Amino acid sequence: MPREIVTVQLGQCGNQMGSVYWQRLCAEHGINKEGILEEWATEGGDRKDVFFYQADDEHYIPRAILVDLEPRVINGILTSSYANLYNPENIFVSKDGGGAGNNWAQGYSAGERIYEEVMEMVDREAEGSDSLEGFMLMHSIAGGTGSGLGSFLLERLNDKFPKKLIQTYSVFPNAQDSEVVVQPYNAMLTLKRLTDHADSVVVLDNGALTRISADRLHVQTPSFDQTNQLASTVIAASTQTLRYPGYMNNDLVGIIASLIPTPRCHFLMTSYTPFTSDQIDKAKPIRRTTVLDVMRRLLQPKNCLVSTSPSKTACYISILNIIQGDVDPTDVHQSLLRIRERQLANFIPWGPASIQVALTRRSPYVQTNHRVSGLMLANHTSVASLFKRMIDQFDRLRRRNAFVEQYKKEKIFENGLEEFDDARATAEELLKEYKACESADYITYVRPLPLPHPPDVPVANASTPFPPIPPHAPRTHTHRALASPTPRRDRTPGARYTMRAAARRKVYLDVRSARRDGVYL
Repeated sequence: MPREIVTVQLGQCGNQMGSVYWQRLCAEHGINKEGILEEWATEGGDRKDVFFYQADDEHYIPRAILVDLEPRVINGILTSSYANLYNPENIFVSKDGGGAGNNWAQGYSAGERIYEEVMEMVDREAEGSDSLEGFMLMHSIAGGTGSGLGSFLLERLNDKFPKKLIQTYSVFPNAQDSEVVVQPYNAMLTLKRLTDHADSVVVLDNGALTRISADRLHVQTPSFDQTNQLASTVIAASTQTLRYPGYMNNDLVGIIASLIPTPRCHFLMTSYTPFTSDQIDKAKPIRRTTVLDVMRRLLQPKNCLVSTSPSKTACYISILNIIQGDVDPTDVHQSLLRIRERQLANFIPWGPASIQVALTRRSPYVQTNHRVSGLMLANHTSVASLFKRMIDQFDRLRRRNAFVEQYKKEKIFENGLEEFDDARATAEELLKEYKACESADYITYVRPLPLPHPPDVPVANASTPFPPIPPHAPRTHTHRALASPTPRRDRTPGARYTMRAAARRKVYLDVRSARRDGVYL
């Protein structure tokens, strides 16, 4: 039975990235621009129905919802050669077409106005699935629509589909070259929602995309099309085991469970090799692609799509390598032994030093110039340096209350700027938890409860370490998860008021220790 995934594309970045992504998926599954399966695409073995469904006329249609508050990008998609690929009922453009003005608060407020129309599309796709597994969200956290509207939809999807997984592909801004002066505000407010409401966040750093473009493509100032090609290559590779299933990691929950042992540390870094000319124009050629070469390159910082600051204490929490091509499992085992002998990967002291490897077929419909390619999904503590950079940029603006007047005009800020302070506190807690992961006593680490507490929720103390769950908690901006009639799983953000972090962590560690798939060092 298929485990369908619905893709939601938000804003300029999300829709541009999604457009290239769907073009790539069509090529890998032998589907033409009209959504018709090519006559020569007869090899089978792939699962198209995870990301596509068939219309009455046998056309393949992406399980995608395109949303933007201004029409330029979506109009470009609708006038492209792939215009007939999408379901027109799943495309939403705001009637006023004014966008969100690169303002998180405007995007969030717009979400309240368009909620019914967008959720009708989501419900239609969910009800049309036999066994919906979850949602993929593509967006940027720097602008207005992707950050503000993305935050709003994350909260609502979390409430409406409490048992479905939510994975985001979030483009983080370039720290050195910012086109939006208020991007530190937008990014910080969005980071809070990504922390509280997403199951997994795949971080795509604009700075790293620019660096890789300069190194691999010889382009010092890459265009949006070139960076979108890089991003779509990585996104498509991360879904390869879902579309060409093997013996393991053939659903989203398997991937997430193997990478995320604790609820909040769910920000994943990616590396990919090789970027070649059959994927991206002007790519630097790579002559040799053995399993060992690919796995060694995946561990090199220059191939990582997140720019982080080096640290002697930084370490891997978990690694999943998705290797594509005709590979002998014996070569994989030998490569893992070589990596261990050379100590190329430093792991957390409180968990297993394991590299999980998933072998998957390459699409028979796309010709490549290399024998083996690989994607690494890694949970690494160095991502904390990205959060530290975001906090520093935020503080420089917040200290002077710069550019806050436009935010005060929206409803969410009408009673003050506490939302800014809550978001910064969440980022600070996340930074501390990733740093705590580097120490051996992390198992006993208990994340402090945020203050002030909602008045109706008891606070843990020495005599009552496990406060009871309020039967009908009112909806507040700090306590949304408990407002849902169906409680979230153990990783629920709202459960921070009702369960000690260490107790919740044990659930994830038990799941991780019980994994039956993968190769361990």
